[in-house]
Amino acid sequence: MASYEYVSPEQLAGFDKYKYSAVDTNPLSLYVMHPFWNTVVKVFPTWLAPNLITFSGFLLVVFNFLLLAYFDPDFYASAPGHKHVPDWVWIVVGILNFMAYTLDGVDGKQARRTNSSSPLGELFDHGLDSWSCVYFVVTVYSIFGRGSSGVSVFLLYLLLWVVLFSFILSHWEKYNTGILFLPWGYDISQVTISFVYIVTAVVGVEAWYEPFLFNFLYRDLFTAMIFGCALCVTLPMSLLNFFRSYKNNTLKHNSVYEAVVPFFSPCLLFILSTAWILLSPSDILELHPRVFYLMVGTAFANSTCQLIVCQMSSTRCPTLNWLLLPLFVIVMVVNVGVTPYVESILLFTLTAAFTLAHIHYGVRVVKQLSNHFHIYPFSLRKPNSD
Repeated sequence: MASYEYVSPEQLAGFDKYKYSAVDTNPLSLYVMHPFWNTVVKVFPTWLAPNLITFSGFLLVVFNFLLLAYFDPDFYASAPGHKHVPDWVWIVVGILNFMAYTLDGVDGKQARRTNSSSPLGELFDHGLDSWSCVYFVVTVYSIFGRGSSGVSVFLLYLLLWVVLFSFILSHWEKYNTGILFLPWGYDISQVTISFVYIVTAVVGVEAWYEPFLFNFLYRDLFTAMIFGCALCVTLPMSLLNFFRSYKNNTLKHNSVYEAVVPFFSPCLLFILSTAWILLSPSDILELHPRVFYLMVGTAFANSTCQLIVCQMSSTRCPTLNWLLLPLFVIVMVVNVGVTPYVESILLFTLTAAFTLAHIHYGVRVVKQLSNHFHIYPFSLRKPNSD
């Protein structure tokens, strides 16, 4: 199992023919962030590998998640009458979030600057982005938290799924059209949230208790922005790009079934995880929301990475992710009835298993592609170059 190869020979051959194709029409990205990143990238030494920049940004996102998990383990810290997160934590999280966003924008420029662009770099970047979704969303949740002035853990669960599906839409587009249309919501959300973290440190979480407009609270604005961006911007633009490709006869998959296969595993994950929440005898989401979110986000990231491998290698996306089998079994067990203690053990065990399985998947895929392209993932040197 330690040496299991996830990338098939057919997919490796597909990577040999891969050419990067992306479209970015976001004004914020084009006219503000890209000029900024072009300046920042010059600070990095030319010996610094782009994948190392990518991984560093991901680690900053994970660090923010762990930092807030320490100061706000149950998402009540921002509620009235509870001990709030220290102001300096919000400043650190805001700065690190923007740094992570910057590193995510700079890594590709460093690759072109050092003439080290490769399919592995793109896969590594987007694969880590898919896992970052859950860490980013759950960290943001601590701004409002739950309680009388916050957002319920179930509503945040739904908001997490909106973000996850918004992310996979871009790669579903590329799976069908061959072009990655970069979503507008990502740049806007990263800049906005980084700013909100700093503002929270200055004005305190109490400022978010007040109405934004009439009886419309800031938490409602937070919710409306996520749902509104997904339904009014991300989804329509994705469908438009898909139908343009269909009209131009450039779709890579002719049948409806093949076109929507990438959604099967994420949808089943949503059904199973929601069923667990609804059937839970101990109200598992209320009991361990942070761990439940991490379990869902990690399983989603694994399915998304499999999709990214397939769209880059022009191969068929697997119908189902076998990681969902143990989740299905647990939902069946929970439906029969278990004690709260046993259910908690099942959740923690499954989350650990998903995390280890996903890390193993990532390490093995990177190893396979590194060997195939004869490159070191975290170095600009080629093997046996010296």
